[in-house]
Amino acid sequence: MRPPPNPSTAVPDAPRGNWVDRLLPEAWKPYARMARLDRPIGWWLLLLPCWWSAALAAGALGQPWPDPWHLVLFLVGAVAMRGAGCTYNDIVDRDIDAQVARTRLRPIPSGQVSVRNAKIFLLAQALVGLLVLVQFNRFAILLGIASLATVAIYPFLKRVTDWPQLGLGLSFSWGALMGWAAATGSLGLAPVLLYLGGVAWTVGYDTIYAHQDKEDDAMVGVRSTARLFGARTKPYLAGFYLLATLLFAAAFAAAGAGPLAFAGLALASAHLAWQVATLRSDDADNCLRLFRSNRDYGLILFAGLVADAWVIAA
Repeated sequence: MRPPPNPSTAVPDAPRGNWVDRLLPEAWKPYARMARLDRPIGWWLLLLPCWWSAALAAGALGQPWPDPWHLVLFLVGAVAMRGAGCTYNDIVDRDIDAQVARTRLRPIPSGQVSVRNAKIFLLAQALVGLLVLVQFNRFAILLGIASLATVAIYPFLKRVTDWPQLGLGLSFSWGALMGWAAATGSLGLAPVLLYLGGVAWTVGYDTIYAHQDKEDDAMVGVRSTARLFGARTKPYLAGFYLLATLLFAAAFAAAGAGPLAFAGLALASAHLAWQVATLRSDDADNCLRLFRSNRDYGLILFAGLVADAWVIAA
């Protein structure tokens, strides 16, 4: 039987008993944690807009389902680039992370990984992402490269604006453009609306996530929408989730989606309403649980789009 994870190195917001803590050799664990492989919700949230866009494009093209190879590539790319983005973020934020209770045990501030080795690991993950990207058409490749600008600026936003969650949305929702571009070699109104909806959705769920750190953030001068909204978080959250829903509906209409896509959106919207109703912004466990539940929201939306594409093509 393997020993339990060392409490001096386990990360507080990772699921208990995750596969990284249970299965990986000790020397590999800090790198897996830096890539957030023990916290898969991040790559899910990066992946889902890609899958939505691919499924929406399939319906618009009269295909019964999105290209399975593209879905696999987006999965591999999301895991690699989420890991690369988190590694980059940890390098940039290492001094801030050392002052925040939830992040001080991350591999760099805790001394488990040197900055030099973190940079090498970053390049290795980025190379995997590049190998995935070059499997797509030329337009999608160029579009993917353009996304790096949003990734590069995101870690610095918390120092200069109360809206770093907006910057995360611009980065994490890029897949809403990529899925369509990979399928069609172009963009249009539908993927742009889907992207804007993804940005609004991200501001919502990342505000929930940021409430876990608001006290420490206030002490070290880190800014966020959680601190900005404060006690008014619920109405702001409802507003961003409503905006996301309206933009997604407009994207579906622009793509000529059918009733099953809208049915999936309605069901997913009920999930967002549940998040708003049950949020307790001063309860870190509640915030983390609701944040993670956005994977389920995204899968509901994806299932509706896939079912709709299948019916349209039948």
